[in-house]
Amino acid sequence: MVECIRIDRDCAEVCALAIKFVSRDSDYASAILDRCADLCSACAEECGKHDHDHCQECAKACRECADACRNY
Repeated sequence: MVECIRIDRDCAEVCALAIKFVSRDSDYASAILDRCADLCSACAEECGKHDHDHCQECAKACRECADACRNY
């Protein structure tokens, strides 16, 4: 679970950064969103390995976030 928590924290931080870049219409938002999608996908994969309900919910949310970042 240590790796899962580490990736969760990284994912949360890059998502918060992506929100800031998008909200101010930064020229670099698309680059941040690309990295955000990558990290959300990695988080979904890691969390999906665990049977805990909260891990499965996190994996689902991260898949949705990755899709949203890619389609922005």
